[in-house]
Amino acid sequence: MTAVSAPAAAAQAAPTARPDTRRRRRRLPFSPWHLLLAPMALLFAVPLIWLVLSSVMSNAEINRFPPALWPSRLDLGGYRYVLGNAMFPRWFANSFLVSLVTVTANLVLGTLGGYAFARMRFAGSRLLLGLMLATMAIPFQLTMIPTFLVMKQLGLIDTLGALIVPSLVTPFSVFLLRQFFLSLPRELEEAAWIDGCSRLHVLWRIVLPLSRPALSTVAVLTFLSTWNDLTWPLIAINHDTRYTLQLGLTTFQGQHHTQWAAVMAGNVITVLPVLLAFLGAQKAFIQSITSTGLKG
Repeated sequence: MTAVSAPAAAAQAAPTARPDTRRRRRRLPFSPWHLLLAPMALLFAVPLIWLVLSSVMSNAEINRFPPALWPSRLDLGGYRYVLGNAMFPRWFANSFLVSLVTVTANLVLGTLGGYAFARMRFAGSRLLLGLMLATMAIPFQLTMIPTFLVMKQLGLIDTLGALIVPSLVTPFSVFLLRQFFLSLPRELEEAAWIDGCSRLHVLWRIVLPLSRPALSTVAVLTFLSTWNDLTWPLIAINHDTRYTLQLGLTTFQGQHHTQWAAVMAGNVITVLPVLLAFLGAQKAFIQSITSTGLKG
């Protein structure tokens, strides 16, 4: 009787527990973590919201005390001043060109280097990998003078090449892609080798299609570091026609410190590509962090 009554009691208790769970879900249609994360996200978004609102204010509203929290009307004078009277379009094109070449080079060279360290064993491979990773711990302040001297010997100072060449491949991109390649099963590549495929063919046809999350992560992080770089362009570039957007914006702030609407508009234009790049690759970026290999 006891063995029979226990399942019956469990069967009777189950229907009563399900309505409670459904009621809780109806009362809270989202995760409880959202109650903590939503205010934090809003807190981090406040500077960006203030930047956008200030870019459509007039200089009088921005300089008013206490400051206006909302524009009385949409004033696009700052955007017209930036795009019409400054060299902002030229600076934007320079930053875009440098970022595009740097991202492409890091994807190509980082993929080749990461795959070589992940799948090929050669004399001194571990030592070479360790030395490469050790360079990540060296601050840029210690290498900028030797880098400047090398660029000077190559005749690249005050050219966009001085911004591109030192960043053609980074240890971080090689290391991240190597770690992702190690998580991929070797059986897929070995099957292709048996069918007569070369290493480059295997890399192009099999490994790269599976590595889109890691490639997207490398592209986004390289784009962010290149687009937002200010220190090295400040050292390597002298002529204003070769300024990047960050360097030009800094000079623009110094020359037109009273044109706060134009300064805010320039910052909005600078931040917009970064936001679009991150939002476009957000899903692949998360997949790259959470993925540890293939299942099945």
